[in-house]
Amino acid sequence: MNGAELLLGPQDRAALALVCLAGGERHEYSFGEVERLSGAVAGQLAEAGVRAGDVVMTVIGSRVEWVVSMVAALHLGAAVLPCLEQLRPGDLASRIRATRPRAVVTLPRNRASAQAALALVAGDGVTGPPFDAPVVIEPILPAPSAPSPTPVPLRPTLTPLDPALLTFTSGTSGPPKAVVHGLKYLAGQQVQAEHWFGAQPGELAWCTAAPGWSKSARNVFIAPWLRGAPALLHDARFDPEDRLAVLRSERPGVLCMAPTEYRLLAARTTLELPDSLRRLVAAGEALDPAVLTAWHQATGLWVRDGFGQTETGQLTAPPNGTDPLPGSMGQPLPGMSLDLRLAHPGDEVGELVITNPSSVPTFFLGYLDPHTGRPTPHDGVWTTGDRVRRDAHGNLFFVGRTDDVIVSSGYRIGPFEVESVLVEHPAVAEAAAVSAPDAERGSIVRAVVVLRDGHAASEALAAELQAHVRERTAPYKYPRRVDFVDELPKTSSGKVRRALLREEG
Repeated sequence: MNGAELLLGPQDRAALALVCLAGGERHEYSFGEVERLSGAVAGQLAEAGVRAGDVVMTVIGSRVEWVVSMVAALHLGAAVLPCLEQLRPGDLASRIRATRPRAVVTLPRNRASAQAALALVAGDGVTGPPFDAPVVIEPILPAPSAPSPTPVPLRPTLTPLDPALLTFTSGTSGPPKAVVHGLKYLAGQQVQAEHWFGAQPGELAWCTAAPGWSKSARNVFIAPWLRGAPALLHDARFDPEDRLAVLRSERPGVLCMAPTEYRLLAARTTLELPDSLRRLVAAGEALDPAVLTAWHQATGLWVRDGFGQTETGQLTAPPNGTDPLPGSMGQPLPGMSLDLRLAHPGDEVGELVITNPSSVPTFFLGYLDPHTGRPTPHDGVWTTGDRVRRDAHGNLFFVGRTDDVIVSSGYRIGPFEVESVLVEHPAVAEAAAVSAPDAERGSIVRAVVVLRDGHAASEALAAELQAHVRERTAPYKYPRRVDFVDELPKTSSGKVRRALLREEG
């Protein structure tokens, strides 16, 4: 069985699979139509030379083309690397170097970025094993009246450990790493689809995460489909009033949003919501009590928080049949072997660890080794890097990170990427990126900058540095606050003391 068969095989072909809002138009697609369209795109990929075991990169927004391209690649036994549209050519180029995709599937609005990324890869002279440049493809979806495409041959056998999905982490001390998930990751989503996401058969479900985040890959359409539910796609930038209008017109039963989106809707709109809503879910960072209360007053529902990582998939949720405890990310999902590693006996807070990763059906195969093209397995206990408190009833509460990852509006941002771009500016001698508290986003990126001789601190220079970062990497990574200092605090070995900068901020 391949990934496409796993997702589409059990479905009623006449049942609704997708509702897509894009370009001012609304379209519905049955599971049979998704199968037909993905078969056509699989033919395109096969003609471009994509075979089982290859990587297919997608750079597409929340559109039907993204879903059918994902399914098409899985149909061929290829692994899919979905990328955010926000990524700049330099970001895409680094992903191409790391994963060596056979094809890049995109749409006209993103083709220029994809081509610019390929030009960077072709011209940078990076050492390492050579690889052929990927083919850039725009998916061609046949009209409803067109004949069904000729079936594309499948790989005879696929195992749960065959690669199926790649996503990138946020780097802390280096570039982001490619996380490789096997075919078992798709089937393993059954646990969280039932106990956290919770869609019911035939019930419209809307996960608003943009393609490229690990949460989008598992919850935009995979979790709904595993539950026999249709998924809603909305190809538009986030706007609170627009979000409310879509909720009222489409009337989903399940809503999965980033914590920041819950905050902004509560702060900037009147929460007049449809009575169709049955379940609210969130993950990525803790929601404050005022926001939780506002949504509860508007819907009678508590937002069901949860916890997961790119490498692990979803790990916790409030138990089904119980009201979520405000501020808690729930308890371990059934079968997950989670525990707290305490620095001292009797401590209330410890690092959340997976004592037996094999108990987690969505645990990754390993980080991709760019030289071998294979994942390097992880052995032993998995440390999440998250500090957590557990109460007497087993409920878990997020306290903070043990590393320097910045969580802003649900985005996980490695300081290394921001710092690397900042020091490319001719005015910057040194830079450190840390988190700073923010009422709406939870945290923002704060840049602490040491200038070169001949340059003076000013608001104009701060704005110039912000624009410099936005131009060279994904916009959500840019520092919303820039502070200038004479020197950065460092350890005796020369490492920047980011923890001290966070305390000062």
